[in-house]
Amino acid sequence: MHNMKLHSTPFEMIKSGEKTIELRLFDEKRQQVKVGDKIIFTNTTTGETLNRTVVKLHRFDSFEELYKSLPLLQCGYTVNDVDSAKPSDMEQYYSVAEQKKYGVVGIELCPLE
Repeated sequence: MHNMKLHSTPFEMIKSGEKTIELRLFDEKRQQVKVGDKIIFTNTTTGETLNRTVVKLHRFDSFEELYKSLPLLQCGYTVNDVDSAKPSDMEQYYSVAEQKKYGVVGIELCPLE
């Protein structure tokens, strides 16, 4: 069982099944995540939690590679903002140096449980 925190918007998108891939740095914590594991997501605003099962891990050296390979509409973007999506969007969470050190991962989740 793993725990991860999310802001309200991505939390609600995972809850509804619209977002099925969570993007993270592939640091020591995420290296422990395996297919079949459960993740408890906590909404940082409300404290609400939800559980999802990991169905696939998509590993990349950078968010640039990830953005070229994965369907961004499943990664938290919407039809209104997907055209302006860019890998540097993730730099507000993870520095370029961190990305180079660890790589990145798209954690694919079972949409509804």
